Amino acid sequence: MTGELVAALAAEHAAIYGYGVAGAQLTGATQEAARQAEAAHRTRRDALLVRLTADGASAPPAEPAYALPFPVTGPVAAARLGVHLEERAAAVWRRALVATTGPTRRLALDALVDCAVRATRWRRVAGVSPATVALPGTP
Repeated sequence: MTGELVAALAAEHAAIYGYGVAGAQLTGATQEAARQAEAAHRTRRDALLVRLTADGASAPPAEPAYALPFPVTGPVAAARLGVHLEERAAAVWRRALVATTGPTRRLALDALVDCAVRATRWRRVAGVSPATVALPGTP
């Protein structure tokens, strides 16, 4: 179980970094959506840090920078990055969901649902169709 939560922590660190990049290319309501998404990932990261520390696990720190999947040079690319960040985080949380029980499973399920909802919103902003996927977190 700890390995899945460490992987989830790494995904949360990457999402926080990515939203900093995306937010710089957005304005107005979409920039606010990026801020809210970053805040949600920060909250989840903090909860993971508490849980891993309580379990006596070593929680890896965030990297100074993360490789982006493509250049983010405008608002459409920034929205596409939002989709990518949420899909990647959803995939990690889906794996954690399978390996966990009790309150930790609830954390993983809530995270998966949150990521799926945000990914759908970013797909709509980016003009990606379909906006939803059948099984969030699967390839």
